[in-house]
Amino acid sequence: MDEAMHERIRDVVRAIPRGTVATYGDVAAVAGASTPRLVGRVLAEDGADLPWHRVLRASGIPAPHLVHRQLELLRAEGVLADGQRVDLKAHRWRPE
Repeated sequence: MDEAMHERIRDVVRAIPRGTVATYGDVAAVAGASTPRLVGRVLAEDGADLPWHRVLRASGIPAPHLVHRQLELLRAEGVLADGQRVDLKAHRWRPE
C-alpha cells in the first residue's frame, strides 16, 4: 500500500462523526481502497490516534479482541448495541 492510500484511509476514519459508525468496507469505499482489509491494517499499525472504535465489521459486531473496549467507547458517544451488535441502520455514517 502506498503512503497516499494510507493517509486517505486515516483521513476517512478521522472524518467519521462522533455518535456514528462505519464498516471497514465503508471506509475502504470512501478512501478508494481495493479491499476493507487495508483499513484494518492501517488501524492496527497506525490507528491509535484515530477514532478506531467507530469502525466495525459489516455485521455490526466489533472484532472479538476489541469488543468490550470498543462498545464502551461507542456507548460513551451514544451508540448503543443490542448485545454485541451495533444497529448499523440507526448509527451508520452516510458521507456525502
